[in-house]
Amino acid sequence: MTEFWQHFEPFEPAPAPDRFVARMPDGSGLALPLRDLGDIAVAGLISNQASFAVAERIADWMVRVVATVQPDIVAGLPTLGHVFAALVARRLGHPNWVALGTTRKLWYDEALSVPLASITSPGAGRRLWLDPRLVPRLQGRRVLLVDDVISTGASARAGLAVLQAAGTPATALCVAMAQANRWQAGWPPEVPVLAAFATPLFARTPEGWRPVAGSAPVACCPLPCA
Repeated sequence: MTEFWQHFEPFEPAPAPDRFVARMPDGSGLALPLRDLGDIAVAGLISNQASFAVAERIADWMVRVVATVQPDIVAGLPTLGHVFAALVARRLGHPNWVALGTTRKLWYDEALSVPLASITSPGAGRRLWLDPRLVPRLQGRRVLLVDDVISTGASARAGLAVLQAAGTPATALCVAMAQANRWQAGWPPEVPVLAAFATPLFARTPEGWRPVAGSAPVACCPLPCA
């Protein structure tokens, strides 16, 4: 069995039945599994299963795309966004970062939480929490929200809502991969979304999965990855 996201390889634009090789900013490719959602499929990325070399190189590209944002602090979305949030914060020269979480500690405040869902974890009852002891770390600073992937935007909007509740609105969102463009509907225009690379939606055809034309959000990728 071939393991995904363990190394970069030559870019091959044609999808295989179970995978898609996404083009990276340096022209290399990263093999991603196709996730069957019924009539459509998406290319998946699981950051805490990636090799260190792959995660660290993607973090390098993420830092490049946020150069104009000049954030003072990084806030990472759980759980997979934590992988990149820590790497990005260190590369920006920050002494620490803020981890949003899904587990409530005894001292947490209900006012600093919102419902949370995603396409990979759709179950009801989950909430996103911010430790009230970390609010002073955020106040008066330019906050960069970081996640691994943005797909429908549900998780990212929850992150925006928690930061807003803390009185520290996000300056921008940075992700490793923009998973097609479904998240763009209803996304607040004042919060730019920046990505190291992007992938399209895939439609089921008699010949197998095929990329949907125009479904990859090129505008959020300042580096040449489309």
